Amino acid sequence: MPPPVKGWRDRLSALGHMYEKHIKGAPKAPAISPSAAALLSVVFTLIYVVPFYLSPATRPSPQLTRDAPSSIRARVRAVTFSSVLSVGLTVFVLHQYGDASAQEILKLFGFWPISLLDTARTLLLVAILFAGPLFERGLVDGGLKDWIRGRHVYQVLSSWIGYRNYVVGPVSEELIWRSLIIPLHVLAHFSGKQIIFLTPLYFGIAHIHHLYEFRLTHPQTPLLLAVLRSLFQFTYTSLFGFFAAFVFLRTGNVYSAILAHTFCNWMGLPRLYGRVGVEAGEPIGPPVAGNKNDDDDAPRYQSKGIMWTATYYMLLVAGAVGFYWQLFPLTESNHALPVILREK
Repeated sequence: MPPPVKGWRDRLSALGHMYEKHIKGAPKAPAISPSAAALLSVVFTLIYVVPFYLSPATRPSPQLTRDAPSSIRARVRAVTFSSVLSVGLTVFVLHQYGDASAQEILKLFGFWPISLLDTARTLLLVAILFAGPLFERGLVDGGLKDWIRGRHVYQVLSSWIGYRNYVVGPVSEELIWRSLIIPLHVLAHFSGKQIIFLTPLYFGIAHIHHLYEFRLTHPQTPLLLAVLRSLFQFTYTSLFGFFAAFVFLRTGNVYSAILAHTFCNWMGLPRLYGRVGVEAGEPIGPPVAGNKNDDDDAPRYQSKGIMWTATYYMLLVAGAVGFYWQLFPLTESNHALPVILREK
């Protein structure tokens, strides 16, 4: 039983203890409700996707695919407008309801402070995961020299498709689904795990409209196969979203998420079967000898032996294990956002 309070100093001390325990230490009410954060996330997703279908210049059709340069240019303009509008709405919400200063908003957006070390560590983590595909692309297929010279980078970024896939797409998508949507969920007091596994679903849903585009340009493909293709795309985009959200929370750095996104777009999905050096699905074994009737201009490949393929799959497994073990160490940062991902 606590001793009785005596004198005005003791009374002030007791009041201070009560304030620390029951008021200051109590969790604050969320600045916005969870339903408001979810609603704004849906709104931002629609703002990003809907403009693609409002104009003939951006709307896909059997005569105009999404890869047409004119369509890409128009979509870049639409995405720029959508991003600016979404940033403005988020700044208003953070300032008006979260009482966040300009510096705090930059921090929540992952814009500042900039940590090149955090970005490099994140890219190292992704490179570990893709150890097998990097081995195949760089050594088996001989792309290492082009990487060192930067020739491949120039060729890819000088095309509209490359500019969309490796610059505009990663920057705009990480801005919307990481920099803007995650801070709203932080204000709504979602837990770290909820943010990681919930917010990427909006990112995955935003890619479902590709089903409609695919059906327009591939009408001969059965509907079931088109739906399965869309579900597969939803799955791997959501899986990447889980990782990007994790990195964003752990490092407070959107640049890490953008470069990881660009890297994953460049690498694509890793080979899970078949021999290295040829198209996936080719049997492991010596190439079939050509005959005199073969077209001299037909593409050929040279077998590099079973050890190259065995090495690839060993690196693929080792990369997955290394990624798992280094996930937390390589994303450790002093700039993490104020959420708890795991109890110490």
